[in-house]
Amino acid sequence: MNMKRVIIVGTMIVTMSFAGTAWSKSAITPIPLAKWSIISMNATDQSEQNEDALLHALNQTTDAEFVRDLYAGKSLRMIAEQNDGDIDAVIALQVTQLSKQLDERLANGSISLEQYTAQQSELISLVTESANTSYLPI
Repeated sequence: MNMKRVIIVGTMIVTMSFAGTAWSKSAITPIPLAKWSIISMNATDQSEQNEDALLHALNQTTDAEFVRDLYAGKSLRMIAEQNDGDIDAVIALQVTQLSKQLDERLANGSISLEQYTAQQSELISLVTESANTSYLPI
């Protein structure tokens, strides 16, 4: 086996491992399904209320229908328009959830005040862009 190839492949594996870990700790993610990952697991009732609020804003009856539409590549705006939902309520709900997450991160010291301020100022545009973007499955 070529030693140069072994070193290159090994370096790539280590880099991907570290990069995957770093990306998973991103402060804000625009992916619509992220709403489930940003809610702490010890708040199951809160999670169910948020899920119900999102489904209500999208005018959908089940989360299975919602996930199916997302996997079909539809944006949140497309889902809301298709079901006579309220995209402004969807955006407001996501901004509120991400803002709470930022508040928690600032309170526990995982981000600085400067990072908090910068990320908070981008929330509305980030969520609006996310709501208008279709995510096709890989």
